[in-house]
Amino acid sequence: MGYFKYVPDFNYVDITADAKIGSYTKMKNLFRRIKLSDEVFQTATLFEKYQIRGDDRPDNVAYSYYNNSELDWLVLVSNNIVNVQTEWPMPQLVFDSFLLNKYGSYDELNAVHHYETIEVKNARGMTIVEQGLQVKQGMTYTYYEEDQNSFVTTNDATLPVTNYQYETKLEEGKRNISLVRKQYLPVIKDEIEKLMEYKKGSSDYISGTLKSSSNIRLTT
Repeated sequence: MGYFKYVPDFNYVDITADAKIGSYTKMKNLFRRIKLSDEVFQTATLFEKYQIRGDDRPDNVAYSYYNNSELDWLVLVSNNIVNVQTEWPMPQLVFDSFLLNKYGSYDELNAVHHYETIEVKNARGMTIVEQGLQVKQGMTYTYYEEDQNSFVTTNDATLPVTNYQYETKLEEGKRNISLVRKQYLPVIKDEIEKLMEYKKGSSDYISGTLKSSSNIRLTT
């Protein structure tokens, strides 16, 4: 059930000095990457929302959800994650070190990145201004209050967001992922096997799981 089980093989020409003409070395074709089709991603019922906890790695998530850590590749593929280093939540110590290196000092890390709105409601509880909108510092709002039959102007309706808070929010967003529901694993496996299979017709085709390169050796 590991990733490389689904990656087809490729007969690569043996180019070592003592290799014979016609000899090959079988290896996995790393140029073929497992990827779910757009149709699969558009079928919302196939997936379930999941939140990554703490310093969990893809294999931890796979074990927790599927009871099989070897399905870590499916966790990544289901979320189009190619680079785990940048697209998966970092362990807390690594994240803190990354931020300090990026911003250079704790003072800069705690400096203001931008300002966001505070939620503003009228007397009837209706939202006039949503929380979390990025705006200029000191932004005020004027709205009509029906119960008072007058216009009301808010005081400064903004809050500062530091570089640390901004980066933390981005990092926390990576924790919200989608996983293929357990009951649909056979469907997904069939989909992947079809996508990874070699098609008949090319001169280098041997089988659905094996291709071969041309064995051409130049001599002087």
